[in-house]
Amino acid sequence: MGITNSQYNMIMRRYEQQQLQNQQQLSDRRREIYQRFPEYARLDGEIASSSTACARAMLAEGISSPDGSTDTSGSMSSTSALRLHIQELSGRKQQILTSAGYPKDYLELHYHCPDCQDTGYVGTQKCHCFRQAIIDLLYSQSNLSDFLEQENFSRFSLDYYSDEKTDSVTGMTARQTASRTLEECRNFVADFDTSFENLFLYGDTGLGKTFLSHCIARELIETAHSVIYFSAFRLFELFADATFGRTTEDVPSELEQHVFDCDFLIIDDLGTEMTNTFVSSQLFLILNERILRRKSTLISTNLNLGTFADIYSERVFSRISSSYTILKLIGDDIRIQKKLRRLIS
Repeated sequence: MGITNSQYNMIMRRYEQQQLQNQQQLSDRRREIYQRFPEYARLDGEIASSSTACARAMLAEGISSPDGSTDTSGSMSSTSALRLHIQELSGRKQQILTSAGYPKDYLELHYHCPDCQDTGYVGTQKCHCFRQAIIDLLYSQSNLSDFLEQENFSRFSLDYYSDEKTDSVTGMTARQTASRTLEECRNFVADFDTSFENLFLYGDTGLGKTFLSHCIARELIETAHSVIYFSAFRLFELFADATFGRTTEDVPSELEQHVFDCDFLIIDDLGTEMTNTFVSSQLFLILNERILRRKSTLISTNLNLGTFADIYSERVFSRISSSYTILKLIGDDIRIQKKLRRLIS
């Protein structure tokens, strides 16, 4: 769990930009007040001069009392007199603002997050806004931000899975199979930080495999885990570009860093890409590296297990069968069911 140095630096740059924006907005407000009320600008200048004089007086008098209100003879010191004068000037400034309908803090710094004053930290602890910034960044980098608003566990319905269609091997109905898979996915999220596990979802198209992967992704991102989603076609296209020099120098290492090191990698629709020896070798590399680094992966495919083993080689299938929880979905295409229901209604 956590973010990389580059992700941390990206967030901190945003805080720095927010601080600069706060300063600029304050300067704009001050310029506005100075233009509307020249007296306010004059009072600011007089306060600055008086503050300098007060500091010099403190040094000259060698004040030792906590409040510096009197000198040793009991009369008011020049420092105290200057402080009273500054307070009077400040009161006149405040009166100018409030009389014109401005809020009292109009010429103070305004923060996007008052708790940390846009630094990201309260003391040595990350502020709640920093934790939210991590989640927002992970969403934006997951390739899933457009989907996860709608596709989450609360929206996953078992109503689309039949109580009549059964699996010839297990004897379980489509609904029972989906219920078991849903429970496994929820447990996967619950145990994510305490146990290393991978998931392999397979079954015909339109049965909810991608939806379930999105459900898991949403839960993990909300707890600040880095999640990356790729369709198989896009993932191996990027690896081919990096391997055969069809991209810039930094992309190969950056791609490998994201694919190998993110907390959770989703490879969706495996089997829809153009399969060849290069793809098979890259898939083995990804699976093997992530297993060695104990980074969880979810693979979804429309292929049955026998076809999968034939296409991707025995060593790839061996890695999956030994290191992945294999879950099967059966039933009728949910997208078609939804279209038919809309037509009927």
